[in-house]
Amino acid sequence: MPIKRGRETVSCADASVLSQLFWLNGLSVSGFAAMRIPANLLAMIWQDPAVTYPILYSFRRCPYAIRARIAIAASGVKVELREVVLRDKPAAFLSASPSATVPCLVPATAGMAGEGAPGGPTVIDESLDVMIWAMKQNDPEGWLEMPDRGFDWIARVDGPFKQALDRTKYPQRYPESEPVEQRGIAAAFLQELDQALGNWIFERPSLADFAILPFVRQFAFVDKQWFDAQPWPKLHTWLSRFLSSDRFERVMRKYPQWRLGDEPVYFP
Repeated sequence: MPIKRGRETVSCADASVLSQLFWLNGLSVSGFAAMRIPANLLAMIWQDPAVTYPILYSFRRCPYAIRARIAIAASGVKVELREVVLRDKPAAFLSASPSATVPCLVPATAGMAGEGAPGGPTVIDESLDVMIWAMKQNDPEGWLEMPDRGFDWIARVDGPFKQALDRTKYPQRYPESEPVEQRGIAAAFLQELDQALGNWIFERPSLADFAILPFVRQFAFVDKQWFDAQPWPKLHTWLSRFLSSDRFERVMRKYPQWRLGDEPVYFP
């Protein structure tokens, strides 16, 4: 039931968000009192379980956020999804994310208590860490059972490949770089990946496949005609299977921009 506060109405969802903001900023009971919050709202905040489910701040098209959602969907772990518009970042997101980037996962808490940082849970602010967190909750497909060199492939994508991708896709941001040269650097990596691929990077689907595929997708659509003309048959098959899968369709559903007080949207 909404609470009236002067001319404003504060909902239960507002109270939950406020409670998260308070623990993120290290406020105690005395901190609440010092802010002169009405007693009825204070009671709602303090008694609210704070976060019933983990909260994932996400942006639909971001490859980092895509791979986080893929892992969460594969694990079956239920989260509250908050779609962020990057040009209009909400205060709750900025308070939660040390880097102000997506994805950002705020683990569930028990009331106002949490694990990790004093006063709240440890926020997971790196996409690969979100993937690993999800798999550690539940890994029904055995994605973490990959050879160690899977992490080497991921590191190369997150490092040199992504650097070349950005300089190919956004040349105006990097005037000191030559886009064609950068595309060649990315292409050399994809040529090597094509040679390594079977149906998957290893014998069966792994964390490496789904950590890398969103970035190959992003690169492909910089110039799809050029990409499709490249002699990478196994890579094309691997990417096409991903793009036409129910898994990809599920994680790419559109959600409205999250705003303070909205009813929770759950994922998957």
